[in-house]
Amino acid sequence: MNIIIKPIITEKMTELGEKLNRYGFIVHKQANKVQIKQAVESLYGVEVESVNTMNSPGKLKSRYTKTGLVSGKTKATKKAIITLAKGETIDFYSNI
Repeated sequence: MNIIIKPIITEKMTELGEKLNRYGFIVHKQANKVQIKQAVESLYGVEVESVNTMNSPGKLKSRYTKTGLVSGKTKATKKAIITLAKGETIDFYSNI
């Protein structure tokens, strides 16, 4: 099971990273906080202080087209907000 799917890189998360040393990740639905902490520590080589998780349910979406109403649903995701120890940072842009 691949625990970390991708990092969340938005303006809000970038600001949290700079001010409070917090970083966001989209993680696997069945991953728990201990597994997420171990995955981040091994992948980025940092010390994790705390992990907060949230489940986002999928939303119903619909749109009107020439052929009529098209309905669907977005994917449900689980997000993890990681707080690092003082002096630790994660640079997402180093591999670009």
